[in-house]
Amino acid sequence: MRSPKDAAREAEHSALPSGSGERFAGYGVMGLTFASGHVLAMRRFTASSVGPGYTSVWHRTPDGRWAFWADQPDENACPRYFSTALSETRTIDIALSWPDETTLRVDAPAVGLTWTSHLTANRSTRVMNALGRAMPDRAWRSPGVLKAMGPVAGIALRAQKVAMVGTSPNGNDFIANPQTIWVIDESSAQLQGDDFGTVGPLPEQARLGDFWIPQRGIFAIGRAFFDVDGA
Repeated sequence: MRSPKDAAREAEHSALPSGSGERFAGYGVMGLTFASGHVLAMRRFTASSVGPGYTSVWHRTPDGRWAFWADQPDENACPRYFSTALSETRTIDIALSWPDETTLRVDAPAVGLTWTSHLTANRSTRVMNALGRAMPDRAWRSPGVLKAMGPVAGIALRAQKVAMVGTSPNGNDFIANPQTIWVIDESSAQLQGDDFGTVGPLPEQARLGDFWIPQRGIFAIGRAFFDVDGA
């Protein structure tokens, strides 16, 4: 299997998925929770039907306030679908780098964020990736199939609720396709000198609309569709 670094480099050249609606392809961290109560997520959509490709970082404070930062304006990035649930959005530079084959680093100097994650494969990710490769495209776009897959993925990955279909805070129906995944077994993050501490599940799982933040860090190569009719 390819390393996460190689898979991400390949995903930098992702083609835009076919079909109607608003479509994206790339990679990212579906979500990562810290025992301190902080939450981080990242999206690197290199192909977008609504504008240039972009990178976005999501941060939730321990008291539940969400901020989304992106290197494109809100109308071309994640706030397009999540803004009603956010306390802050900013357009800033975000740098992604790979110190080695399994380590992802995210730097956003304008907000003082430094975030490093180590990605690994395990038995569960290998099984799920094999199943994903065997699924036809029509299954990846079927709300019924994805609704059934979510609970299975949540149990297998020990991530609690995982939603691949639902409605965003702004009222847009979404389909998420995490087609190849790794788990994050170690991570460190600092924001303006505040160290987030060790990774760990939250007492209550965080969510944005119907998108649940996994209680275990997951890195994915995949696609996303908004306002797409079921297959």
